[in-house]
Amino acid sequence: MRKILPLILLAGLGFLTYSCDNSNDDPVVVNPGKDNDTFPIMMDATGAFTAANNYTLTADINIQATDVVLVYRKEGNMWQQIPKTYYIDDVTGLPTNRELDYNFKFNSSEVNVETKANFNQGTQMTSAETAKYLNNQTFRIVLVPADPAKKTAKASNSVDFSDYNAVVKYYNIDESKVQTINAH
Repeated sequence: MRKILPLILLAGLGFLTYSCDNSNDDPVVVNPGKDNDTFPIMMDATGAFTAANNYTLTADINIQATDVVLVYRKEGNMWQQIPKTYYIDDVTGLPTNRELDYNFKFNSSEVNVETKANFNQGTQMTSAETAKYLNNQTFRIVLVPADPAKKTAKASNSVDFSDYNAVVKYYNIDESKVQTINAH
């Protein structure tokens, strides 16, 4: 027994010495090309564009500064990516060639969806146009991880961000878990 104990200790010491080798300082990468701190999240924000809110709706979010925000406007039962310009039909007594733009800006804590126009939105729209373009508007805000490791030409063609359904499929987003928030 006394002859075996030193051999066992020597083997254990050799194993510890080998396993504690710190000469390889390569970083450990789990799921290369994936952003593991952000998960795709969707939320619906509803509100009305008025002169009182400067035709801007604000939705509160919380993301990393490097992540991406996509915004889609609900039009009927479909989603249209913004920015988007609408050319409003000419109406007698109102300016011609009216253009209404939806756009958005974001930072790590909020998304601002806004309308801009080449006419006065408060006085130079019919009530039907106001109902269609300004009142009770719903926007789907999609928060997705930025993925700098996928900046190759092949990867950039992997999802069409203008196609809402393609984004949902690509990021495996569960639409039944969409949060509803009020824009302010």
